[in-house]
Amino acid sequence: MAARIRQGDEVIVIAGKDKGRRGRVARVFSDGRVVVENINIARKHQKPNPNAGVAGGIIEKEMPLDGSNVMVFNPVTQRGDRVGFRTLADGRKVRYLKSNDEVLDA
Repeated sequence: MAARIRQGDEVIVIAGKDKGRRGRVARVFSDGRVVVENINIARKHQKPNPNAGVAGGIIEKEMPLDGSNVMVFNPVTQRGDRVGFRTLADGRKVRYLKSNDEVLDA
């Protein structure tokens, strides 16, 4: 499977409670889910564990989003954009933005 969204990409959320927010991809899972920095924050009640040095309380944690709910952000158009693949003349396979044919992978 080709990875259209990769770690470090700037993405915009297109569905869900955080629709319209932008962030950088922190992690990509093999099943297609992505974790975006400061997006989809959940409050988790955590028990203290003195043996591991973990304090109890309510912590905020970034939860994964489905990859179909984010699009790569295009800085030229200031909108989310679809990603395609093409092979360059030197044989490299690169990702490009479909709206303006700009290559993502330099």
